[in-house]
Amino acid sequence: MTATTADAPPPDVRLPRRRGVELSLLVAAVLISVYGYLHVGLAKSNAVPPDAIGYGAGLGVLALLAHLAVRFRAPYADPLLLPIAVLLNGLGLVLIYRLDLETPQDDAAPTQLVWSTIGVALFIGVVIALRDHRILQRYAYLSVAAALVLMIVPIFFPAVNGAKIWIRLGGFSFQPGEFAKILLAVFFAAYLAANRNALAYTGRKFWKLQLPTGRVLGPIVAIWLISVCVLVLERDLGTSLLFFGLFVIMLYVATGRTGWIAVGLILAAVGAFVVGSLEPHVNSRVEDWLHPFASIDAGEGPGQLAQSLFAFAAGGMLGAGLGVGHSILIGFAAKSDFILATAGEELGLVGLTAIFMLYALLVARGYRAGLALRDPFGRLLAIGLASILALQVFVIAGGVMGLIPLTGMALPFLAQGGSSVVTNWIIVALLIRVSDSARSPHPSTVETGEIAPIVEDEQ
Repeated sequence: MTATTADAPPPDVRLPRRRGVELSLLVAAVLISVYGYLHVGLAKSNAVPPDAIGYGAGLGVLALLAHLAVRFRAPYADPLLLPIAVLLNGLGLVLIYRLDLETPQDDAAPTQLVWSTIGVALFIGVVIALRDHRILQRYAYLSVAAALVLMIVPIFFPAVNGAKIWIRLGGFSFQPGEFAKILLAVFFAAYLAANRNALAYTGRKFWKLQLPTGRVLGPIVAIWLISVCVLVLERDLGTSLLFFGLFVIMLYVATGRTGWIAVGLILAAVGAFVVGSLEPHVNSRVEDWLHPFASIDAGEGPGQLAQSLFAFAAGGMLGAGLGVGHSILIGFAAKSDFILATAGEELGLVGLTAIFMLYALLVARGYRAGLALRDPFGRLLAIGLASILALQVFVIAGGVMGLIPLTGMALPFLAQGGSSVVTNWIIVALLIRVSDSARSPHPSTVETGEIAPIVEDEQ
């Protein structure tokens, strides 16, 4: 008799974790930021800044701690997300420090570094505490309730620069709307994931658009309308535009109906025309957009938008060099709304393109993580969070370049703003968690050794 032997078990297939790639990119991101910091000091005073070692060490420690959290708690996460965030945050600190040298009475870089530290700490906390992104789906209605409260509270506080979006308590201030956008993204993702079939295939057909029943679409439209009305009362039209864009994008992704994009664009155009015509604060920004050099013709000197356009023009292809430009002439918003003008003047078109490519890559990796997931909630959440970053960049860059009317929002990671930088770090943490789920071996891998088809190919 011949004995038969059992088939040998399949070999243990290990997916590339790429944490070494992430660490190498983090080192490069920190070195680039430190080089920019040194360059500013040498250009302005022909000397190395005295706190350069502290700045480099602080940024390096933050990057290392974030990397360790990802390495041990999200080992399969996308290796590009964290380095891009660190590089953008580091460049933002460099640009703010460069502008601080022109306004010694108003140093913003130390405060921004503190907020960045808080943001990285929350990033680490989310990566460690949130083991599965699907847990957030359970708290959809709690998220939307908290978001509405955060948006309503600033109405009872004084306006700052024409908008009631700040809560000021003594020397402490923050923008609660920055945190509300994450909570609304969670709610939209959870609700649309639960009702995607009803939204796409039920209801009446109008022209080429399948309109779902009011029972299905009503709650999410009501929440969106309430949030937009609150933001209009606060005169925060930038965030209103962001929420509207987020709503349309996620509705399109959930249903696959391109008609929603057309409807969204039409409604956005009508709403912008009505609000721009009736609201004085918004109308003045539209007039500045249409006639950026009107103040010069009137003999009153260039306004903020005109100074921003002059800064971009002065930068040319390669820029004037860090620390050599004159974008501080823009005025009080040079470190926040118009910080992109400083990058354009001192880094030129080449540097500006590199910054936009970093944003584009960050958004693209977020989309890729979402598309690689099987569960609808995770897919919608990842695409929604990445779209928040994309919409912010578009609204701010378009405003300071004169492509669309200016709206008061903070450019992710680059601009001065504690609430913004903290929120962006939380968004990156959630994308890290989602990408780890997307790239991890499927549960069947443990039993059969086979790789699930949702896992992205090795790069």
